[in-house]
Amino acid sequence: MVVVVAPSVEEKREGGVVLIREYQADRDREAVENLERMCEVGPSGGGGMSLFTDLLGDPLCRVRHSPSFLMLVAEIAIGQENRAIVGIIRGCVKIVTCGTKKPRLAAGDPAGASPVPIYAKVAYLLGLRVSPFHRRKGIGLKLVERMEEWCEEKGAEYAYMATEKDNEASIQLFTGRCGYTKFRTPAILVQPVFAHRIPLPGASVVLRLPSADAEVLYRRRFAGTEFFPRDIDAVLRNPLSLGTFLAVPAGCAAAGRWQGAEAFLEAPPPSWAVASVWNSKALFRLEVRGAARWRQALAQATRAVDRALPWLRIPSVPDLFRPFGLYLVYGLGGEGFAAPDLTRSLFRHAHNMARRDAGCRVVAAEVAACDPLRHKIPYWRRLSCAEDLWCLKRLAGEYGEGGTLGDWTKAPPPPSIFVDPREF
Repeated sequence: MVVVVAPSVEEKREGGVVLIREYQADRDREAVENLERMCEVGPSGGGGMSLFTDLLGDPLCRVRHSPSFLMLVAEIAIGQENRAIVGIIRGCVKIVTCGTKKPRLAAGDPAGASPVPIYAKVAYLLGLRVSPFHRRKGIGLKLVERMEEWCEEKGAEYAYMATEKDNEASIQLFTGRCGYTKFRTPAILVQPVFAHRIPLPGASVVLRLPSADAEVLYRRRFAGTEFFPRDIDAVLRNPLSLGTFLAVPAGCAAAGRWQGAEAFLEAPPPSWAVASVWNSKALFRLEVRGAARWRQALAQATRAVDRALPWLRIPSVPDLFRPFGLYLVYGLGGEGFAAPDLTRSLFRHAHNMARRDAGCRVVAAEVAACDPLRHKIPYWRRLSCAEDLWCLKRLAGEYGEGGTLGDWTKAPPPPSIFVDPREF
């Protein structure tokens, strides 16, 4: 895909023409990495600190594992020799749940069967970057428009994006100029990884499920969750998925002997919770820059105490001032009155997994604003984002099964959402 964009007045003065084209790794990687380094990923707090991302030499890492993906670059060409990449955007397309519907009443089933998911082909736009020296020239708008054209060619019915709620420039571009609607406000909750192990409550047991059983459990119980990927099997079998874990009360039948997902769902315990863990550390590393020396020294002191006296279980500040990785807890769900407490056991287990992985210093999760399990997820407010922003747009063209829902952009928020780890 190559698009030549007519130059603006400012570009004419500079003698430049903007070309929108597909990313080519062999010729573009270094320029894209330089552009990424110029652009902050987002603030990590006050005091002039900022969060930066190292994509480990693979600018496609955050979309590469999706069924269909593309990366576009905006290139300024001046004369015949001088060229510079001044903007980038990534996109991917997949099929997800956008709602549920009640099937027709069946004979002998007066109450009706359980709701079934409504699927829609959806595009996700992410990683929009424009060089600080070439902003306010419409380059970001052109990148979004060309990416949307590709998404429509792939049959996408909707497109969505995520940004920080205080990123006014991004919000103005997508909602003010591109026709997106503010849609969901999930929370990103981040827990540090300590030097000490966090014990699981004695009243719970955490089981690791075979991927086939994990798929059965997710499809049978959570396929109606908003944004649930229809190719959940591909997600669970991806090498970056470190496992699916089920927390159950100690003493229940499943805790004593696992007989498979089908048997479990036929006679489940009163309460249970499930979650999967994704190794984002293998894709990218984060780094907090701009922290004062006294902050770094204080954090180092807390780690020294934690390592020397682990039995005290003193919360310590991890070393976030050098490149570090994270584990993402995704596919969180549960049933029963004790599901929130069992969720806490799952996050403790994920913490202990991360503790054994050198360089993995935080565990993160993204959940709906009103998720009933949210209040038991451990996190540090300083490291978290209480209100992320997802924006959604209905694309032009023919509509598939998702059209039976009506306009998804106007749907009320559900109690929970499924965050695809391939796009985090």
